[in-house]
Amino acid sequence: MKEIKIALVGNPNSGKTTLFNNLTGSNQYVGNWPGVTVERKEGKYKKNKNILIQDLPGIYSLSPYTLEEIITRQYLLENDVDVIVNIIDGTNIERNLYLTTQLLELNIPVVVAINMMDLVEKNKDKINFEKLSEKLNCPVVNISAINGNNVIDVIDSALKIAVNKKQIYNLYFDGEIEKSLKLIELQIKDTVESSKLRWYATKVFESDKNVLETLKLNFEQKELIESYIKKCEDLLNDDGESIIIGKRYEYIENIIKLAVKKNEKRTTSTSDKIDRVVTNRLLAFPIFIAVMFVVYYISITTVGDYLTGFTNDTLFGTWIIPNVTLMLEGLNIAPWLTGLISDGIIGGVGAVLGFVPQMLVLFLMLSILEDCGYMTRVAFIMDRLFRKFGLSGKSFIPMLIGSGCSIPGIMASRTIEQDRDRKMTIMTTSFIPCGAKMPIIALIGGALFSDAWWMAPVAYFIGVLAVIISGIILKKMKVFAGKPAPFIMELPAYHIPLAKNILKSTWERGFSFIKRAGTVILLSAVVLWFLQSFGIVEGSLVMVEDNNTSLLAIVGKMIAPIFAPLGFGTWQASVGTITGLIAKENVVGTFGVLYGFAEVSEAGNEFWNLLATDFTQLSAFSFMIFNLLCAPCFAAMGAIKREMSNGKWTWFAIGYMTVFAYSSSLVFYQLGMLITTGVFSIMTLIALIILAGFIYLLLRKNKYENI
Repeated sequence: MKEIKIALVGNPNSGKTTLFNNLTGSNQYVGNWPGVTVERKEGKYKKNKNILIQDLPGIYSLSPYTLEEIITRQYLLENDVDVIVNIIDGTNIERNLYLTTQLLELNIPVVVAINMMDLVEKNKDKINFEKLSEKLNCPVVNISAINGNNVIDVIDSALKIAVNKKQIYNLYFDGEIEKSLKLIELQIKDTVESSKLRWYATKVFESDKNVLETLKLNFEQKELIESYIKKCEDLLNDDGESIIIGKRYEYIENIIKLAVKKNEKRTTSTSDKIDRVVTNRLLAFPIFIAVMFVVYYISITTVGDYLTGFTNDTLFGTWIIPNVTLMLEGLNIAPWLTGLISDGIIGGVGAVLGFVPQMLVLFLMLSILEDCGYMTRVAFIMDRLFRKFGLSGKSFIPMLIGSGCSIPGIMASRTIEQDRDRKMTIMTTSFIPCGAKMPIIALIGGALFSDAWWMAPVAYFIGVLAVIISGIILKKMKVFAGKPAPFIMELPAYHIPLAKNILKSTWERGFSFIKRAGTVILLSAVVLWFLQSFGIVEGSLVMVEDNNTSLLAIVGKMIAPIFAPLGFGTWQASVGTITGLIAKENVVGTFGVLYGFAEVSEAGNEFWNLLATDFTQLSAFSFMIFNLLCAPCFAAMGAIKREMSNGKWTWFAIGYMTVFAYSSSLVFYQLGMLITTGVFSIMTLIALIILAGFIYLLLRKNKYENI
C-alpha cells in the first residue's frame, strides 16, 4: 500500500489536535485557546504506518491574513495531499462551513468530521448527516474527539475517497459572478494546475495579492481580469471579496435550513451564565486578580511550600547530602572530590530541584484553568485593558503560554498578524514570570520575607505592569505606531478539566524544568564549584577555604559595582545574576553553591541564614525585580532571534528588556532607601531623573497615533 497523506484542517478550537493525538498516539499539547498549533505537526496513523497525518494550524479561511492561514494554505497547495479531513465544531456549524466551502474548491477529496457531538446532543440540536453529505457532496462523519467516539470512521471514510480522488463541488455562483469567474479561468488556465483552476479564479476575483503575485500575469491579462471584476462589482455594488463572502454564506444558509435543526427552546447555557460574571466589565479584572492570587497562594505558600520544605530540608538537607558526604568520607575519597559531589553537584542542583514541587503545583493549577476554558476568557478580558495601551488581546495569549516557559510563548507570537505588534509582543512576553523564575521568587520570599504568601502573585502582576508600561512607551515610537489589530476569538464552552490533559500539560512543563536541572544547571554547578573553591595563592592554583578569595570572587567583584546602585553589590549576587542568563533557575543553583546549600547545622539550613546576611528586604526585592524583567535565558534569546529574523531587532529587544529592568530596579531601590533611611545621594538624584523620564514617556502625546 502506498503512503496516503491526510491533512487535518479546521477552525481554532475545533478539536484538530485532539483528533490528531487520538489517531497517531502523539502527545501534542491541547490548549483551550487559538494559536496553540502555530506549525504543522506530522504523525503516522497508529494502526497503519502507511497513513501520514498532518495537523495543520487552526484557521477560519484560506485567505492569507495570519501566519496560520499562510502555513495551512501553502501546505495544501504545494503538497500532494490525498484527503483533507475538515474538523467542524458541531455547536457552530454555520461559521465552520465557511472554511469547508473553500476547501472543496481545492479539488482535493474532503471528509467532514462533525466534532463535539456530545455538546450538540446536550443542547438537543439535530443534524441530518445524510442531507449534509448530499448537499456538500462529500462524506460526513460525526465524532467526539475528546472521548474518541467514531474517530476510526474518519480514517475509513478518508481511505475510501482517497482511491477515487474526484469530488463534484456544488457551489456555483449565479449570473454575472459565474460569468466573471469563467472568463478569469480562461485567462489563467495555462498558469495553474487544472484541478485547482476554480480555486485560483475565485481568489483572483477576490483580488488576493498573494495569488496574483504567484500567477505572474502579463499586462494584458491583468487589464482583462480587472475589467471582468469591475463590471461585476459595479453591477452588484460591492467589492469582489465581499461578493464572494456573501454568496458563500447564502449557500451555507440553504444547507443549514435543510440539514440542521437548532433547539429553539434552548435555555441560557451554564457557560453563558458564568461568563456574565467572569467577563463582566466591572468584575472581570478583580476576579482575574483574585484567581491568580489563589493560584500562587496554593502553589507557593500552602501545598507547594510544604512539599518544598520537605524536599529542601528533609530530602536533601537531612537525608541525601549528609549521607552522601559521610559515605564519601568513609570511602576515603579525596576532599576536593567530596566537595565537588556534595557541595557542587548535589548542593547546586539540589537547590534548584528543591523548588520542583512548587513548580509542579503551579503548573497543575494553571493547566486546570487552561483546560476548563477560563484562560481563554482572560485573553478576552486583557484585550480590553491592553487595547487602551496599544496592544491587542492576542498579545496576551503568548504571555499566558509563557507563564510555563518563555520559549513557546515567544513562538506563539507568530499568530499576531501585524509585524509591529508581533515585535512588541516578543519583546514583552518574557516580562511575565516563567516557571524558571519562580524559584527566584520563592527563594527571596523564603529567605527574606518569612514565606510571605503575596510575593509570587505580586511578581506576576509586576510582569503584567511592565508589559503595559512598555506598550504605552513603545507605541509612541514610529516603528511601533498604529492601532492594534482587532482581536476576534471564540470563547469555548466551559467543561470539567480532563485529568489526561492536565497531567500531560503539567508533566511537559515540569519535565523541561527538571531536564535543565540535570543538564545546564548540573554543568553550571560543577564550573561554579570549581571557580569558587580554587584561587591563586603565591602564583599557584590551590583550594581555598574562604570563597571570598576564589577565582569566582575576583570575577564577581569586577562586575559587582554595576549592580551596587540596585542594592545587591555583593560579588555573589552579581555572579548569580550573570549565570541566570544561562538559565533563570541557575540563579538559585548558583546561590546553592556559593552560600553552601549542603551545609547543615543543628540550627537548621545555614544556606537561608547566610543568604539573608547579604540582602535586606529592600535589596532582595530589587534583586527579584531585576531578574524578573531583564534579558531572558540564552535559549529564549535564541527563540527571539528566530522569531525576529533580524540580528539588530534581536539586540534591540534584549537591550530594551535589560535597560528597562535596570531602570526599574534602580528607581525602586533608591527611592526605597530615601523613604526608609532619609539618605539622599547622587544615585537618588539619578533615580528621580529616570522616574521623571518614565512619567514623561507615559504621558507625552503620541504624534504617531493616527498612522
